[in-house]
Amino acid sequence: MLGPPNHGSEVATKSKDKWWYKFSTGPAGQELGIETDSTPNRLKPIPLEIGIIAGTESLDPWFSGSVAKPNDGKVSVASTQLAEMKDFITVPHSHTFMANADIVATQVKLFLAQGSFSH
Repeated sequence: MLGPPNHGSEVATKSKDKWWYKFSTGPAGQELGIETDSTPNRLKPIPLEIGIIAGTESLDPWFSGSVAKPNDGKVSVASTQLAEMKDFITVPHSHTFMANADIVATQVKLFLAQGSFSH
């Protein structure tokens, strides 16, 4: 998983009533908040080997200040983690461009091949 809002996103909670947020994220964006009854917080544990990569840098001047530190501009590092995750790492990249980073691709390949990241 890359920067997943496994426990919701503060951005979704703070912006869900704004017209521009509703327009840009649609119905799914209304479900991604940090509230206890939000969709991410109601999901059951995943019975698979899960590796999570969280970003720690933000290029987002609008939202990063409203997300708990450290964060990737959209999701806090704490919100990405799951109790059942097999491995976890952080990378110095933003939410939007994390998937394009060479280090992320390398780490994903490692996890798929050996079940762990390189720490």
